Amino acid sequence: MKFIRKIILFIIFVFLPLFIYAQSPGHKLYIAHNDGQGYFMLAANGNASPIYTGADEYPGVLRAVKSFIGDIHAVTKTSPALSTDINGVKQLVLIGTLGKNRQIDELVTKKKLNVSAISGKWETYLIQVVQKPFPGVDRAFVIAGSDKRGTIFGIYDVSSQIGVSPWYWWADVPVKKQKSLYVMPGSYTDGEPAVKYRGIFINDEAPAFSGWAKEKFGGLNHQVYEKVFELILRLKGNYLWPAMWGNAFNDDDKLNPVLADEYGVVMGTSHHEPMDRAQQEWKRYGKGPWNYEENKSVLQDFWRKGIQNMRTKETIVTVGMRGDGDMPMTEGSNITLLENIVRDQRKIIAEVTGKPASQTPQMWALYKEVQAYYDKGMRVPDDVTLLLCDDNWGNIRKLPKLGEKSRNGGYGIYYHFDYVGDPRNYKWLNTNPISKAWEQMHLAYEYNAKQIWIVNVGDLKPMEFPISFFLDYAWAPDKWPANSLNTYTIDWAKQQFGAQYAKEIARILTLYTQYNGRRKPEQLDQDTYSLTNYNEFENVVKDYNQLRLDAESLSAKIPANYKDAFYELVLHPIQACANLNQMYYEVAKNKWYAGQGRAATNTTAEKVKALYANDKKISHYYNTTLANGKWVHMMDQTHIGYTYWQQPDSNKMPAIQEITLPEAAQMGVSIPGSDKFWLAKETTVAMPGFYPWEKTDSYIEVFNRGKAPFDYVITSPVAYLNIQPKTAHIDEQQRVWFNVNWTMAPKGVSHAQVMVKGPNGDVTIPITINNEQDNKSVFNQNNGYIAIEAAHYTKAIKSPQVSWMEIPDYGRTLSGITPWPVTAARVQPGGNSPHLEYSISLKDTGSISVQAYISPTLDFKNQQGLYYAISIDDEQPQMVNINRDESPQAWGMDVTNNIKTLITKHHIAKAGVHALKYWMVDAGVALQKLVIDAGGLKESYLGPPGR
Repeated sequence: MKFIRKIILFIIFVFLPLFIYAQSPGHKLYIAHNDGQGYFMLAANGNASPIYTGADEYPGVLRAVKSFIGDIHAVTKTSPALSTDINGVKQLVLIGTLGKNRQIDELVTKKKLNVSAISGKWETYLIQVVQKPFPGVDRAFVIAGSDKRGTIFGIYDVSSQIGVSPWYWWADVPVKKQKSLYVMPGSYTDGEPAVKYRGIFINDEAPAFSGWAKEKFGGLNHQVYEKVFELILRLKGNYLWPAMWGNAFNDDDKLNPVLADEYGVVMGTSHHEPMDRAQQEWKRYGKGPWNYEENKSVLQDFWRKGIQNMRTKETIVTVGMRGDGDMPMTEGSNITLLENIVRDQRKIIAEVTGKPASQTPQMWALYKEVQAYYDKGMRVPDDVTLLLCDDNWGNIRKLPKLGEKSRNGGYGIYYHFDYVGDPRNYKWLNTNPISKAWEQMHLAYEYNAKQIWIVNVGDLKPMEFPISFFLDYAWAPDKWPANSLNTYTIDWAKQQFGAQYAKEIARILTLYTQYNGRRKPEQLDQDTYSLTNYNEFENVVKDYNQLRLDAESLSAKIPANYKDAFYELVLHPIQACANLNQMYYEVAKNKWYAGQGRAATNTTAEKVKALYANDKKISHYYNTTLANGKWVHMMDQTHIGYTYWQQPDSNKMPAIQEITLPEAAQMGVSIPGSDKFWLAKETTVAMPGFYPWEKTDSYIEVFNRGKAPFDYVITSPVAYLNIQPKTAHIDEQQRVWFNVNWTMAPKGVSHAQVMVKGPNGDVTIPITINNEQDNKSVFNQNNGYIAIEAAHYTKAIKSPQVSWMEIPDYGRTLSGITPWPVTAARVQPGGNSPHLEYSISLKDTGSISVQAYISPTLDFKNQQGLYYAISIDDEQPQMVNINRDESPQAWGMDVTNNIKTLITKHHIAKAGVHALKYWMVDAGVALQKLVIDAGGLKESYLGPPGR
């Protein structure tokens, strides 16, 4: 029996399939805090197992080992010893790279460690407890890597598991203290990364990141970059484009490139900085114009020096050429010239390195106008990675064609969480819902763009959450389908704050990024949302303020040592954006009230002043008080007062109006859906009709246009209309709420006239009450429109090849619906082809329009547009090209609003229930909302609230 048990244990420990995952959110834990059968003691009772590594191990691995020792001490207050000699110990931690660690290689040879799952793989690691590994040693905890970074990632995987967040320094996430740490039996790995090079680009870094670095480190030197290198590796990234606004990574501090290579981070330069030389280096040392036709030899010498300085350091060399300062090339530039430039650059690479150019990783970025050169036929050698790009606003411009011949260099993606340029900079805070990043990067992966993923993260600090997701998703896209994004967010919150509040933190993170994703804060103003229609502006502000209250309530509950991290990762952006939205809401009211002569005009002006001052106060706290001033200047980015795409030099309070009121009281009345107002002895236009399925009450506002107060009284001829308050004493204004007692109201349509009696006479308000049966199986028309969230379809028709997928928390209001898979071929709509049906009830015949709210996806297939189709009942589906107008003006409007609103017109021959059909034509098109305008639709930013 003992022999059988030993055989079973041997199989478990050595041959257990490598499917138990760790480190990234959502992976299975292998660290315990109590001992168990077969467990390995990492640290307990004031003791820590010694760590052994090879004498000739990679410097980057040795650095990670030292970090690991520090991590164990931070968690347990116990520091393991580090040695290269295993004699005389009973248990040990054995860390090393295959082929660089004699003891690990011995375990492999003796078949005590099965490395078949990692051997020969890229950046892959194995974590396993080995029983009786060597004579006299009871057990060893092995962290083995297939290569240098594989070992480093294995080390940092364990660090994450024991309670050290990758964001422990950059977001002040506390280390989770434990008395004991044990490793559970089994084999653990994250497998091989799906994307080979995964990295970030620190860009647009002035004034925030650069000001902080200068204040704290004297500039962007190796002290700053060591923190960046470690963060990237802890996040299982491997690639960096360094800051380049007035900075030159290789020239500013000669230790920068040396330490990058030692740490194990692959370096590159941005899309417009060829041959491993920064733009600033040309400004410092270049002579003559940045023009290859006019200054060829000087440019070649300049580039040659870049490759000479690179030596053998791991680098992806940018090839090609843009105009100086990241501008387009001159009008006369042509494909032949650019191909010659790349050819000459590769000749320099080969001459300097002494090996074929194909053995040095290179990439050519198809950024902006460069993509047009490619589309017109420009080509580079097969080993050069083609770095495809988004439009700077998170919408990928081009992807490889499915089924085309693969390239040795493959394809990559340059993506943006931050941008400086048209139609407006967005740099201040995180505005990137992970659902949007998921949708676009999933497209990239499925279309085989997976050699390089690099994302512009701006100042780095405000982008912690989407950076984590971007790099985790790049490692294992299949692990995170759309329906698991909330799980990812919860697990990420657990990693930073523990399990107790993780679900609530995840809910808050998801909502604030969705709110911010509707429109960048830098693009907000008093005219963004409708003040009068659908109560839109007020609801936006109300939702944000409720989220702020939720976050502040949670902040009061969490332990004191977590408060800085919570402020940085959760509370600050919500406070700042709730305040900003409310400020613009008050500006909008101030402008509106001034036009109506309301007594409350000056009150709103004072609120604007206070909210503007509070914005400054929030940033000041972040810069000077948070974490004892650690992040000074990080919130220096201006964000109020834009007049065009470029940021203002300083924030500027929006213009406000203050008015002088007459002495005598004068009553005014306003109603929803109208920007007008009415005085005594006038009759308003009809209020929006009341319907039993409406979720909210309606209201009017009774306001004063003078200094003296007054009393009003409201009377109604019908008892089933509840009015509160019916009478009040008015200094400035009073909101009066109306709701219907539907059990008392007569069936069908009824009308009434409400009288508002004031000091100068009465205002009459016509009311229409529609007490119709609420058929919950259909979407009913009310007030001349129907609004439907895309996910609330009545029926989804699929085919053997195509189904429908909901992307949760995607887009501006609820979610998105898209055909699945995203690689599906174009479909001719009609018959029983894939479509969504929505049962709608229309009150009349005649013409209607259907507005489809479509995500601003670009024609990444380069096929003259992506299409969907719309029909009512059995009519011929109308094909709609979502990319029909890609003019700069149309594109600017699409990305500003973060939506395309596309309209089809239809004729209704009979009132009643109809089937609205949304047809798949092309995969990659994401529908967010449908709005049917039957004659009563009013202007708003988000559209009417959907059912």
